[in-house]
Amino acid sequence: MGIDKRKAKKGSFRIPEATLFSIAIIGGSIGSILGMFLFRHKTKHWYFVIGLPVIFALQLGILALLYFLPITFNFL
Repeated sequence: MGIDKRKAKKGSFRIPEATLFSIAIIGGSIGSILGMFLFRHKTKHWYFVIGLPVIFALQLGILALLYFLPITFNFL
């Protein structure tokens, strides 16, 4: 978010929004949310303000499922 904000101020080539969402999806959701508010970047776009916390919540849900559901491997 900080790099894209700097590029926006300079008027240079920007990081695509799909790339910013991809980074959040592969595990950078906390950093993306913090960067969004720290640099005040993309905070006027509803799909970032709502989408990034939704991605984070889904990641927490997946982690909770993996942690609390017993995984059994019955090969026999």
